Amino acid sequence: MSNKEGSGGFRKRKHDNFPHNQRREGKDVNSSSPVMLAFKSFQQELDARHDKYERLVKLSRDITVESKRTIFLLHRITSAPDMEEILTESESKLDGVRQKILQVAQELSGEDMHQFHRAVTTGLQEYVEAVTFQHFIKTRSLISMDDINKQLVFTTEDTGKENKTPSPDAPDKQCGTWRLKITPVDYLLGVADLTGELMRMCINSVGNGDIATPFEVSQFLRQVYDGFSFIGNTGPYEVSKKLYTLKQSLAKVENACYALKVRGSEIPKHMLADVFSVKTEMLDQEEGIS
Repeated sequence: MSNKEGSGGFRKRKHDNFPHNQRREGKDVNSSSPVMLAFKSFQQELDARHDKYERLVKLSRDITVESKRTIFLLHRITSAPDMEEILTESESKLDGVRQKILQVAQELSGEDMHQFHRAVTTGLQEYVEAVTFQHFIKTRSLISMDDINKQLVFTTEDTGKENKTPSPDAPDKQCGTWRLKITPVDYLLGVADLTGELMRMCINSVGNGDIATPFEVSQFLRQVYDGFSFIGNTGPYEVSKKLYTLKQSLAKVENACYALKVRGSEIPKHMLADVFSVKTEMLDQEEGIS
C-alpha cells in the first residue's frame, strides 16, 4: 500500500487538509439582497401555482364522481316506467356538475388552460361521457363539442351564493362571465368511453325485452367507429389506444343484433340477457387468443 494512502485504502482528498470549521462556516446570506428577493418571489409564485393545481385536481375528482352517478342514473331508463322523470333528475345532476366546472373556470380565469389541463382532463372526459349519453337517450344522436361548450358559459346569475369575483386578468371581468372550453382530446376520449355505456345499455335493453334499441345503438356505434378509424394513429396516443375498446363494444352490440335477427323468435325474452352474456364471454376469449 502506498504511503500516500490512508489506512482505509482511500486517497486523501484535497479539502481534508482544511479545518472542519472553515469548510462548514460561510458568510451570512443577506435576505434583503436582490437575488434573495427574486427567489422569494419565485417561491411564492410556484407555491400559488401548486396550490391551484391541487384545488383543480380535487374539483376534477368531484366532477368525475358526480358524472358517474349521472351515468348510473341514466342506465335505469331501460327498466324504469317513467323515462321523463329520470331525464329530469339527470339534468338536475348535470347542473350540479356544471357548478363544479364553474369553479374550475374561475380558477383558470386569466391562466393558460394547457398548463393545468392534466389536472382537470379526467373530470372533463367523464362529464362529456355523461352529457353525450343523456343526449343520445333523448335524440339518438351525438352532441357536438360546440354545443357542449355553449353549456359551459356562466354569468353572475349562475354563481348563486358562491359567487366569486374573477381575477383582475380575467377578460370578461366587466360583464361577469366565465367560460371553459372542452378540448378536442377531452371530447374524443369522452365519446370513446360513451361507446362502453351504450354497449351496456344495449344488453340491458335486450334483457328487458326492448328489441329496437340494440339496432339503433349498433348503427350509431358503427358511425362512431368509422369516424375514429379516420383518425387512426395520427391523433393523440390516448385516442388510438381506446380504439381497440371501441371495436370490442361494437362487436358485442353487433353480436347481440345478429342473435336477435337470427334466433330472436326462438329464445324467450327473459332468457335473452343470459344468452348474450355467454356470447360476450366467448367473444372476449376469442379476442384474447387473436
